[in-house]
Amino acid sequence: MTSFSIVILNWNGLTHLQECLQSVHETNYPSMDIILADNGSTDESLAWVKQHFPDISILELKKNYFFAGGNNRAVKHCKNDYLIFLNNDVKVDPMWLHSLHTCIVTNPKSQLFQPKILSAKKPTHFEYAGAAGGFIDRYGYPYCRGRIFDLVEEDTGQYDTDESIDWASGAAMVIKKTLFQELHGFDEDFEMHMEEIDLCWRARDIGHTITYCHNAKVYHIGGGSLAQGSYRKIWYNFRNNWYMLIKNLPKHCLFRVLFIRYLLDVIALKRALLTGKFSEAKAIFSAHLSLVKEMPNLLHKRSLNTPIHSKMTIDVLGTNTAFKRPFLVWEFFFKKNTTFSEIQERQVKVND
Repeated sequence: MTSFSIVILNWNGLTHLQECLQSVHETNYPSMDIILADNGSTDESLAWVKQHFPDISILELKKNYFFAGGNNRAVKHCKNDYLIFLNNDVKVDPMWLHSLHTCIVTNPKSQLFQPKILSAKKPTHFEYAGAAGGFIDRYGYPYCRGRIFDLVEEDTGQYDTDESIDWASGAAMVIKKTLFQELHGFDEDFEMHMEEIDLCWRARDIGHTITYCHNAKVYHIGGGSLAQGSYRKIWYNFRNNWYMLIKNLPKHCLFRVLFIRYLLDVIALKRALLTGKFSEAKAIFSAHLSLVKEMPNLLHKRSLNTPIHSKMTIDVLGTNTAFKRPFLVWEFFFKKNTTFSEIQERQVKVND
C-alpha cells in the first residue's frame, strides 16, 4: 500500500480542529501517520489535540511561518513516501486514502495528485479552493473544474473522471516526498495563497503531470485563514499571481501576458472604485506597489528558473499552436459561459 504522511497546518484553529480532525484520525488505512504542524498558536489548539488525540505527532513552531513555511518545516519530520497537505478545516471521506492509493497506482506517471474537494457546508456542491482540479487561463487567472471566479457548481458527476490538471489545491494536495524535496518545497515568499500553483508549475516544467482523483473525496469548510473578499485575501490574490507569473512565465510570452494583466488589473481597480469597494481598490493598488520593492528578488528567482524553462515539456499557458487557453474574463463576463464545461466546449470548437 502507498504510505502517506498527512500534514495538517494549524494556527489558532481550535474550532476547525474540533469539527474536522476526528474524521481524519478515524481513517481506516494501514500505512499513514498524522503530523500537526502548529504555527505558534495562542489559543487552546495544542492542549486540545494532546488531550483528545495523543497519538498524533505535533510539531510546535515558535512563530507563524504561514502556509508555505510551516508545511516546509513539517516535511522534515515526515517518514512516508507520499505527503498530504491537508487544511485544518477539511473533513474526509472514510475511504479517501484507499481511493488515493488506487489513483496513484493507476497513474504511474504522476507524482502529484488532488482529490475531489466538496463544500463541507453544502456537500452537494464543489468547494472554491480546488473543486475538481485547477487550471490556468492564457493570462494567468487560476480557475477550476467546478469553479469559475466565485461561481461554484453543483457536483452532478460531470467531472467524475481522473484527469490531468494544471495545479492541485493546497487544501488537499498529495505529492511524492522525493518530488517535493527536488522542487525545494513551497516558495516561502508567497507566505500563503498560490504557493501550491507555483509548486505545480515548477513540477510541470520538469516534465511531471498532475492528476485529479475523482473517487477520493474531502469536504472543505473554507475561509479559515483568509475570508473571501477580505483585504488580505485580495492583496494576496493580486500580489502572488504576479509573483507566480514573473517567476515562471516562458520568456517568449512574458511581456505580452504581463502587459495585458496590468491593463486588466487597472480595470479591476477602477471597477472597485466605481462600485464603492474602496478596501478592494486599496488592496489591488498596495499589491502592485509591493512588487516594486520585491522586483530584484523576483528577477533573481526567475534567473534561477531559466534553465528549467529551456526544458519545458508542457507549456502551462498553452501558447503553442496546438491549443490556445481560454481568456477567462472574456468567457465569463462577456460570453456568459459560467461553468468549466461550457468554456471547455467553446475552446474545443475554437481550437478545431
